[in-house]
Amino acid sequence: MTAFQQYALLLAMAAATIGFVFCLYVIGKYLAAPRKEEGEDTPAASGNLPEEAAWARYHPRYYGYALLFLAFDMEMAYMYPWAVVYKELGLVALLDMGVFLSILFLGLLYGWSQGALRRQ
Repeated sequence: MTAFQQYALLLAMAAATIGFVFCLYVIGKYLAAPRKEEGEDTPAASGNLPEEAAWARYHPRYYGYALLFLAFDMEMAYMYPWAVVYKELGLVALLDMGVFLSILFLGLLYGWSQGALRRQ
């Protein structure tokens, strides 16, 4: 099979997929019975309409917890690739990770000093 035939086959498969999805959309649009429900455009909590707006649900102190979680989640996301290349780079990689972890530790100390870890 030549390269042109492979690309033609790929293009035909993509066109068939797009056509199939379009046909399903058209069939669903014309055969499905429209239903209008009360509160269709509002978020539901266990099947009930919410009593208050979605932004009023969470106390602002939880944003500190979320930021600390993201900081340490990113720490794990960067430590895996670092561990993979540590053998090749040696001491330079160890110092780089030390700087990175110390910056995160300073963020933890700042959050602690601001009361982000205090239970209320």
